[in-house]
Amino acid sequence: MVIKTAEFVKSSQKWQDCPEPNLPEYAFIGRSNVGKSSLINAMMNHKDLAKTSQTPGKTQLINHFLVNENWYLTDLPGYGYAKVSKRIRKDFEKLITNYILNRRNLVNLFVLIDIRHNPQKIDMEFIEWCGESGIPFSIVFTKADKMKPNAAKDNVEKYKEELLKTWADLPEIYVTSAEKKEGGDLILNFIQKTNEFLTNNKVNFNE
Repeated sequence: MVIKTAEFVKSSQKWQDCPEPNLPEYAFIGRSNVGKSSLINAMMNHKDLAKTSQTPGKTQLINHFLVNENWYLTDLPGYGYAKVSKRIRKDFEKLITNYILNRRNLVNLFVLIDIRHNPQKIDMEFIEWCGESGIPFSIVFTKADKMKPNAAKDNVEKYKEELLKTWADLPEIYVTSAEKKEGGDLILNFIQKTNEFLTNNKVNFNE
C-alpha cells in the first residue's frame, strides 16, 4: 500500500465521540512505551503524525487518523500504566474495552508487544481477553532493531509457545522496527487486502 495521505481527524474521550463508523478501522494498542507512536509514524511515513513521548502513557485519548481518504487508523491508549493512580488506570481500561467491544467498524486490532521481553502476564491476559471477546487481532512485535536477530526470533518463539498452551491457532504475527522501517509494509499489505475484500463484498458498517 502506498500512503498518499494521512491526516489527524480527532481525539475522543469516549467511544461514542469517535468519527462516524462508515469506513474500515484498524486500531493499534499496547503497553505504554511499546513504541506505538513511532511505529505508526514510520508506517505513515510521517515524522510526527502520532505524538511520541519519553513519558509512558502519553496517549490518553482515542486518536483517529484518516489514511488515503478511505480507512481509519486508530491510536488507542496503552494498557498497564505503572505510574498512574488506580482510578485513572481503571478509566483507561474502561475507555479501551468500551471502544473495542462497541466500535462496529473495527476490522482488526493490532496488539503491540516489545520484542525485548519474555512473555509478560499483562500482554498475555489482554490477548486472552481479545480471544474470549471474539475480537479479530494480530500481534505486532516492536523494536526488533534493539536485539540481535537470533535473540529476537527466540523471544517470538517463546510467545508462540506460551500462546499455543491455550490457542489452537495463532493470529497473524508481525515483527517490526520503526527505526529501520521494517515490517510496517507487511501490516499495510494486510490492511490493503482486507479493504479490498470488504469493498468486493460490499460490506456496509452502518447496517
